[in-house]
Amino acid sequence: MRDPLRVVLAEDNFLVREGVRRLLVDGAEIDVVGDAATAPELVQRVRELRPDAVLTDVRMPPHHVMDGIEAALLLRAELPDTGVVVLSQHADAAYAQALFRDGTGGLAYLLKERVGDRDELVRALTTVAAGGSVVDPLVVDALVSAQQRERSSPLHAFTERELEVLREMARGQTNVAIAQELYVSESAVSKHVSSIFGKLGLSEDAGVDRRVRAVLTYVTHGHDSATGRTRPDS
Repeated sequence: MRDPLRVVLAEDNFLVREGVRRLLVDGAEIDVVGDAATAPELVQRVRELRPDAVLTDVRMPPHHVMDGIEAALLLRAELPDTGVVVLSQHADAAYAQALFRDGTGGLAYLLKERVGDRDELVRALTTVAAGGSVVDPLVVDALVSAQQRERSSPLHAFTERELEVLREMARGQTNVAIAQELYVSESAVSKHVSSIFGKLGLSEDAGVDRRVRAVLTYVTHGHDSATGRTRPDS
């Protein structure tokens, strides 16, 4: 008979955590060897216990944003033999992209609505423990939609440097200030700005403020004017 899969469970809501624990141990395949209520506690437990797999929520204390995902990536880097299943309330493409940014091996992204299906949870935990990957079908749909939106964005053809220049423009910076911020010459910035205008089809019409139009396009198509990164969906 195969030894039970050793699992650490992470969930900040005590009642949910206990409910999932009882669900998982209702059989011989899973042994919940530890639990955690925060992301730092999860990392500590896994380092101590070296489980086969982890089951964690996306939103964990202390920040309740992507703490579960950040913990998952840290643990995968430190302990590649430990698989991680991440549970999320929503089919959020931004979260899934963050989770799989360095690869999919040993990782799973499931919706919390699957918690009631013990067989599916056990299958996901077993798969990641063996180095495989599982993605909820609804999350796959969200990822495909996000990729289609990205390909249709007018910013898709921009280089990283052009996006950096546009980000600084969105902050209200002049070409001189942008050059200082990016450690490039002012003439280089001017060339990038001209390229940006060209790719957006903004002519030298005296009645149109091309700089404002460019910034509006940047903000409209999902880029944060402070960081230059794509904003995660709410």
